[in-house]
Amino acid sequence: MDMNQAVWLLVATAIVLANIPFILSNRLFIFIKVPEKSIWINLTEWFSYFIVTGFFAYQLENKSMGHVAEQTWEFYTITLFMFMIFAFPGFIYRYNLKQFIKKNNA
Repeated sequence: MDMNQAVWLLVATAIVLANIPFILSNRLFIFIKVPEKSIWINLTEWFSYFIVTGFFAYQLENKSMGHVAEQTWEFYTITLFMFMIFAFPGFIYRYNLKQFIKKNNA
C-alpha cells in the first residue's frame, strides 16, 4: 500500500469512527446493546475511538513508511480537533436533527 492509499484509508476510518457513538444511540462500542446513552458515555466512547484511530494511524505509518516520525503535543492537539470536526455530522444528527424529526412527526 502506498502512502496516498494509506492516508485516504485513515481519513475514511476516522470519519466513520468519529460518528459511530452518535449514530448508534442504542449501542455501546458497536456490540453492547443499551437502552439509551448519555452524552458523557457518548463522549467517552468517542474518545476511545480517537485512541483506536491513533493506533491505526501509527500502524499504517509504520507499514507504509517503515518507521514512525516522532510527534509533539501540537500534532496530537490538531488530530483531536480534526476528529471533533469529523464527528460534527453525527453529533448534530444525535442531539439536534433527531429531536427535530421526532417533533415534526408527532
